[in-house]
Amino acid sequence: MAKKEKKAERQKRRGAKGLGLLKIRKQVIGETLLYAIIWTAVLLVPFMNAGLMSEQIVDVPMLLTSWLKIVPFYIIFLLNNHVLFPFLFAKKRYTIYALVSVVLIAAIFSALEFYEQSEDLGVAWPFGPLAHADRQHISLTVFPWWGNMIAAAMMLAANNIMRRMYRSMQADEDSERLQRQNIQAEMYYLKHQINPHFFMNTLNNIHALVDINTESAKQAIIELSDMMRYVVYDTSKDSIPLRQDIEFITNYIELMRIRYPEDVDITFVHPKLISNKVIVPPLIFIVFVENAFKHGVSYDGESYIHIEISCTESQVIAHFENSVHKAKESHQSGIGLENVRKRLDLIYGKDYTLQIEDDVEGKYCITLKIPIINDQMHRNR
Repeated sequence: MAKKEKKAERQKRRGAKGLGLLKIRKQVIGETLLYAIIWTAVLLVPFMNAGLMSEQIVDVPMLLTSWLKIVPFYIIFLLNNHVLFPFLFAKKRYTIYALVSVVLIAAIFSALEFYEQSEDLGVAWPFGPLAHADRQHISLTVFPWWGNMIAAAMMLAANNIMRRMYRSMQADEDSERLQRQNIQAEMYYLKHQINPHFFMNTLNNIHALVDINTESAKQAIIELSDMMRYVVYDTSKDSIPLRQDIEFITNYIELMRIRYPEDVDITFVHPKLISNKVIVPPLIFIVFVENAFKHGVSYDGESYIHIEISCTESQVIAHFENSVHKAKESHQSGIGLENVRKRLDLIYGKDYTLQIEDDVEGKYCITLKIPIINDQMHRNR
């Protein structure tokens, strides 16, 4: 059983890792697709201007020349997107980023301006000499050098905004994924927090029952088996029907009765019929139950444990009350309660109520009110 559980945990971790990589890939694909659409639109501008504004009839040499004029912008975009942004801007080295960007833009467009003003301009173009007047009709290609620098700076600003937006989206997804992993880690810890001595003591009690009451021993073994199956398999889910958790608590209480004399007053009140649509996190109540048994029973005085779970249309209300004995008064609050409080914070935020009353002598009460997880949330978990 332990090997199966470890294997299931490994598979779950691999699945979560694969899901995270899939999300990152989708994000990268989305960002790349957006850039592809933008640059495709930029390359189509010469067509649109020539056709719609009748600047001139589109011919291939002029079109290719226009596209060549866009190449410097694309080079600057690539350098910013893959070098300047990740190594400078994203690391908040804004001063160095600004200086490097200005130098890069100025160097590229100053060199182009010098090249175009050279006497070899007519020979330099691969598609034949182009008169200055002809080149004026090619949109996005004949800005003055300072206009090109402004356009390039605006392009870098837009690129940085997009990168920041996608990084923010990725950070939100990472935060959500980390939160879910924390909840799962808390659950894993809580699942193994059920006192191992309980199982050992219960087995010893069952062993003693075999000679006294064989039928009771058989029933106790079935209940223990159901509990172990629930802890190992069912609690791997993020949420379960309340009915299952109540069945687990019922088995737990029945097995605990074996350990204590009949004069210990143990009651568990809960709805007999509960809809499967009433969804709660697994093992959210067992810490309070275990805490009540651990600190509420003493062989030296009257002891009682009263547990009640009820539900309305919107929330589940659990009330735990147990007697307090002087020898155990200082041990009521422990790691288990702190752990479950953290789980509640992670799952519900501020949408729950946990009230502890220990001001009455000889009595300790805990009341927990949690929202019912709706069906859609349950399917998405």
